[in-house]
Amino acid sequence: MLSSTLWWQHGIIYQIYPRSFADSNGDGIGDLPGIIGRIDYVHSLGADAIWLSPIYPSPMADFGYDVADYTDVHALFGTLADFDRLVAAAHARGMKVMLDFVPNHSSDEHAWFAEARSARDNPRRDWYIWRDPAPDGGPPNNWLSYFGGSAWQYDATTGQYYLHLFVDKQPDLNWRNPAVQQAMLDAMRFWLDRGVDGFRVDVIWLMIKDAQFRDNPPNPAYQPGQAPVNALLPLYSSDQPEVHEIIAMMRQLLDQYHERVMVGEIYLPIERLVEYYGMSAPECHLPFNFQLITAPWSAEVIGALVNQYEAALPPGGWPNWVLGNHDQHRIASRVGPRQARVAALLLLTLRGTPTLYYGDEIGMHDVEIPPELVHDPQELGAPGYGMGRDPERTPMQWDAGPGAGFTSGVPWLPLAGDYAEHNVAAELDDPASMLALYRSLIALRRATPALTHGSYAPFAAYGDLLAYLREHAGRRMLVALNLGPQPQTLELGTLGQGRVLLSTALDRADERVSDTLALRPDEGLIVELG
Repeated sequence: MLSSTLWWQHGIIYQIYPRSFADSNGDGIGDLPGIIGRIDYVHSLGADAIWLSPIYPSPMADFGYDVADYTDVHALFGTLADFDRLVAAAHARGMKVMLDFVPNHSSDEHAWFAEARSARDNPRRDWYIWRDPAPDGGPPNNWLSYFGGSAWQYDATTGQYYLHLFVDKQPDLNWRNPAVQQAMLDAMRFWLDRGVDGFRVDVIWLMIKDAQFRDNPPNPAYQPGQAPVNALLPLYSSDQPEVHEIIAMMRQLLDQYHERVMVGEIYLPIERLVEYYGMSAPECHLPFNFQLITAPWSAEVIGALVNQYEAALPPGGWPNWVLGNHDQHRIASRVGPRQARVAALLLLTLRGTPTLYYGDEIGMHDVEIPPELVHDPQELGAPGYGMGRDPERTPMQWDAGPGAGFTSGVPWLPLAGDYAEHNVAAELDDPASMLALYRSLIALRRATPALTHGSYAPFAAYGDLLAYLREHAGRRMLVALNLGPQPQTLELGTLGQGRVLLSTALDRADERVSDTLALRPDEGLIVELG
């Protein structure tokens, strides 16, 4: 049934934030043995691959995205032997394992940077990006950090500034240096040789900067009250033409292994995003498509962006969709719990590879974090702009017991107040739960080629109604979504009759329809036509 597609095309990726998934030793922080202990749950959900946010040794200034060693595991999470056991456990169940790879910057505690900052003539000096002060002694240019303030940090030891597009403990690597390129490719090879099935590459579009370090221009659309980093357009600090050569090198390495996948984190408009599939040479298999995260929850807007994205894909480019991740507010908080069910149906029926964020399948929502418990450097560096990411990183809710089944200790972030009602154990016993919906949707998707790799055609996008067709080998599926709180009626016209396969309420299977399709408030339907 799926012989014409690769695993990452017909499969589903499940993102795990290791700190928050399962704690095996009671220290309040999730770990690799904890993930191994819950691997059967992920398998039973129907996921084909797990993607792990960073597990490398790190001072945790940005919770693992400040890497101190690219070829080891942080003791908080376990050991390399634990990682090998996780890979073996996943592979034994027919699942893949993907790692987060963080190439744009290291930790300032990485041995490379310790050498680089020791002297201007150190051999590793050029592994990072250093510039002399401006004539007034200030930063070399006006580039801003995504976490607040200047992107330049003065280093008194050598009298120069180093670049950090994130916190000052994350110095940016100089990817124009061939030695850096080789060292990072070697790190990727280390994990590929251990059986890793692919990488999600962090901020891949930022790896190369303007060679002249020109000032970024003002953003004419900037409004007071927005995050300070938005005051400038990152014209010279991101999305440089030369970055494509670097990504092509990474892809060339992955292609030396069997069916390994590279997913690139890229926050760019569609027309620039699709360039990361590769223009002159293959690049990302899946440049992450975040349109469903950033777009207004509107049938017309979503319908238009799906059409735009489908039209922009290059020949052979495989689409992908994401509803949430560790950097974005949870879908249940963005659109509400009823529409989160509709969103699940949308994600799992659009053409392309879906990525699920842990806990979305049980309806987890953002958790309010008191100021004294904030951990996220983005919130600490630019407080009050709603940029904090702790709310969507709270512990997985496994059961109603103390610690939500996540830990026997004190969890590193607060638990949701309603975790006793919304948890895996409770929802497994509820045939109408969000978890039951996800399991039913994934099972239907896996059993239906039209939904895994069939064609896509728009049908309707007006008011609160969004509908489209998926077709393969003569089987046609109509997906109809009501993105609002009022009942809707969809005229089927020449589509003819059909049979409901699934409702987001899980109560209309096998219902016959003809001429018109009635959708209740906040309901999505999959109808097999014919």
